[in-house]
Amino acid sequence: MSLLLTTANPPTLYIETLADQPRHFDRLLRLWEAVRGFCDEATNPDLLINFNYCEFLGHSGVAFLGGLARWVIAQGGRVRFDWETLQPKIYANLAQNGFLFEFGHPRPPRDGNSIPYRCDTGFDHREIIDYLQYYWLGKGWVNISTPLQQAITGQTSEIYLNAFDHSQSKIGVFSCGQHYPKLGVLQLTVLDFGIGIADCVRSLPQNQTLSTGQSLAWAFESGNTTQQQPGVSRGLGLALLQDFIQRNRGSLLIYSNDGCLNIDDNGISYHDRLINFSGTLVNIRLRCDESFYALDSAADPQDAWF
Repeated sequence: MSLLLTTANPPTLYIETLADQPRHFDRLLRLWEAVRGFCDEATNPDLLINFNYCEFLGHSGVAFLGGLARWVIAQGGRVRFDWETLQPKIYANLAQNGFLFEFGHPRPPRDGNSIPYRCDTGFDHREIIDYLQYYWLGKGWVNISTPLQQAITGQTSEIYLNAFDHSQSKIGVFSCGQHYPKLGVLQLTVLDFGIGIADCVRSLPQNQTLSTGQSLAWAFESGNTTQQQPGVSRGLGLALLQDFIQRNRGSLLIYSNDGCLNIDDNGISYHDRLINFSGTLVNIRLRCDESFYALDSAADPQDAWF
């Protein structure tokens, strides 16, 4: 059993520091691997989650931990959080973004620098658009015109739609974000525990021999879709989002199956991962210290970027 998870009574999952760093994303995948192995072996996969070794819990960790807890529950287990092991700053942030309240703590969420934790069990387009427009891009953290804000949130909602259309996740889609003022960045993570992009793409007979990297690239090509329905021609639909991220000098990071795809102002890069994560994690990172951004149709030519 992993050192992250002990089989003492009660079985305990120890959460390490989880920030916005590649090695910390690897920690998330190791958590997944440990919990999956535990649930495969345990008759009653009940877990206590302990934060003694966690000095910082970023937004991606929040989304992942919430999804992981729901995944264990879906396997017939129970999950308890040892709130007393939380450091005060982490406790305050989890109270603010609604994570505590979501998992039974009486303290209600409040407004602040967090983009609230949420779990969507179905695709409600209006609710997701409202969430993205108000809590993510509507707080003034990124200097963006209203038409471009609407266009970007519309394309970001495609991440949710694709998760429901393609991932085959039985527990929904999880998201959380954060404005980090000292770093001058705004981030959002969207996560599902489905079959992963590559395995979904390879479900088509013509794609069975594609590698994970080739499968991720195929998914981003306009018009490609695994939905075999008359009249359906939709890929991930993220061309505008990708262009904005690259011009903003931000990044779009995707972990799925045994691969990682990163899009930033240097282009697109792909890396193999040792752990095969059955699901998809998408993290969007935007810079907040850039000039005004707008669509051509909504801005003065010297201000427009697109």
